[in-house]
Parts: sequence; C-alpha cells; structure tokens
Amino acid sequence: MAFYSQDQGMAQTLAELIEALELEGRPGLGQQLSITWVRFAPSQRERAMEAGPSAFWGLPGRGASWGGGRQRYPASVVKLVYLIAVEAWLQEEWLEDGPELRRALADMIRDSSNDATGLVVDLLSGTTSGPALPPERMEAWVRQRQLVNDWLAGLGWPELQGCNACQKTWGDGPYGRERAFYGPELDNRNSLSSEAVARLLLAVMAAAVVSPPACARMRQLLERSLEADCRAADPENQVDGFLGAGLPDQARLWSKAGWMSQARHDAAYVEAEGHDPFLLVVFSEGRERALDERLLPALASHLCRACRH
Repeated sequence: MAFYSQDQGMAQTLAELIEALELEGRPGLGQQLSITWVRFAPSQRERAMEAGPSAFWGLPGRGASWGGGRQRYPASVVKLVYLIAVEAWLQEEWLEDGPELRRALADMIRDSSNDATGLVVDLLSGTTSGPALPPERMEAWVRQRQLVNDWLAGLGWPELQGCNACQKTWGDGPYGRERAFYGPELDNRNSLSSEAVARLLLAVMAAAVVSPPACARMRQLLERSLEADCRAADPENQVDGFLGAGLPDQARLWSKAGWMSQARHDAAYVEAEGHDPFLLVVFSEGRERALDERLLPALASHLCRACRH
C-alpha cells in the first residue's frame, strides 16, 4: 500500500492470531474481520513533528492487513471522516467556525453523539433532514450530500476508492428523505475499509491532511484516557470493550470506535513506552461480534506485545 510497506512477518502474526481466536469459540471469525496494522520506528513520529509531514510520509511504516480493502458498514467510525472534512471546509472558508460547531465536533468524537453528527453532516452538505421531497428537489439534495465523497475522491488516495461517507448516524434509523436516500435495499449505506480509515487516521496523526494546527485540534479530540477512574465515570468511554482495553495502562491512545447491533469497530493510534508506535484499525461484523467485548481488547493486547522493541 502507498502509506506502508508490506511485512510478511506481521502478516503471519495476524493470520496466526485470527486462527487462535477462532479456535477459542468464534467460528467464521476470519470472514467477519477486517484489520489494518502498521508500526513505526520509535522516533519516527517525533522526527515527523519536528521536520514536517513530508518527513513522516517519507518514512512509511511496516504493516499488514487482513481483508483490509473490504468495504464494510463503519458505524460511528465514519465520524472521523466528518471531523477531517469539517477542518478541510474551514480551511477553504466554506464553513464559519464558532462555539456551536466546536461543541458539536467534541460531542461527535468524544461522546459519539449521533445528534451532533447530524448537525455536522448538515453543515458539510448544506442539507437538512425532513419529509420526502419532490423528484427535482430530491435530486439537488442528493447531489449536495455527495460533497464529502467528492472531497475524499479529490484526495487521490487509492485506499479511498469505493468508500461512501454521505449518511448521518442514527439511533432508531432514518425517516423521510433520509430513508429514501438509503435506497430500498439500504444499498447507499456508509461504507469504509480498514485501509481507508487507517490512512485517514494516520494523516491526522502525522499532520499530513489539512493544516498542522487543524490536525492538532483533531488529535486533541481523539485522545482517550486509559485511567480507571476516567473510564468508570463514563460507561461509554470508547475504551472498555474496544482496542484501548487491551493496552498497557501507561499507553497513549487516539481513537474512534463504532458500535451497533451488527458491528463493533475501532480505529486507534498507540504510543507506549518500550513499544514501536503503531496504528490498528479493526472492523468486526455480525451480531456475535457486536456483543463480543473481549475480541478487540485481545487483538490489541497481542499486537501491542508484538510491537515491543
């Protein structure tokens, strides 16, 4: 892939780990998973921050994937895309910054608020939800809702081909024009691959998409506390039951999780003393996987140990 070099040893580690997790009582796990795992030299991110984004991209990490190019429903992981898009719109002066926008972004990422995400999608696209529209108006509405996809295509990254990020996220589901926009068979649902999410998250961490100050703002929203007290105070902390729960206590974590009745996902960048920094994106599908609170922590724990140096 363009943003990391393939490592056969890491690919073997992934395959052996998935096989072992299947034998623990998860038949068919390999078909339910997409994973992208990239590790970096310990000083690589520090050098990048000192020398600029080009230095980071000039030293690609080593990595491996399992079904990394497969498109899956991303659940709330799509909120990472919308976060980056907002900063891109602000940079082009297509949006006006302000406290309410910043409150919505914080709630969208830190608390995974669907209500906040709805406002963000409205602002990005210039559309609103509501009752069904006549055909001519609906056509214009649909065109506006493709603006984030147009921006993704404009980045020119091969990992983003086939991705779809145009829908709001819901509690009970879409109604009215939003339901019509999904299509009769829900064929217009959001879809992302673990490779696409990995490249987007890495670009934020490397300050290699939009401006460095904007990337710093995004990293601040994405950082998660692993402290037990903080996690206990927030039952929906996006750590417990996800990748962060499998990390050493003193690790630093930047992440965005996604969870619904048929999926449990997470996208994380991790720095831990004695380990190579690494990026790990895991998509897991199916009702059994959505309820499986041990799978993502087990994956993170094993792959983190493999990054020891």
